[in-house]
Amino acid sequence: VQLQASGGGLVQPGGSLRLSCAASGFTSDNDAIGWFRQAPEKEREGVSCISMRDGSTDYADSVKGRFTISRDNSMDTAYLQMNDLKPEDTAVYYCGASEVVIPTRQSHYEFWGQGTLVTVSS
Repeated sequence: VQLQASGGGLVQPGGSLRLSCAASGFTSDNDAIGWFRQAPEKEREGVSCISMRDGSTDYADSVKGRFTISRDNSMDTAYLQMNDLKPEDTAVYYCGASEVVIPTRQSHYEFWGQGTLVTVSS
């Protein structure tokens, strides 16, 4: 499985971005795609994940109400719509693929894409 993350960039506080994670080589064993992020000098943290089978989702408390994860099974792609962005959302965002239905931990993921940088600054 290969994952390609895209959509990062520079945005002002309160702005929006949409990240995409396109998967290739997906099999029926790959149940979910998730997003993690890592800010400078901080540990990687989970942001959100979605089951590619039934669309079940999970969000970190810090992004609930602002971020929305979705999927397009026909394209094996997951999206992360990020609204009302804050400076503390600045990080490199990584997507991963997992065989766990709702993979909330890094250890749940077998495959990772390269990161895409999101910078929230005025």
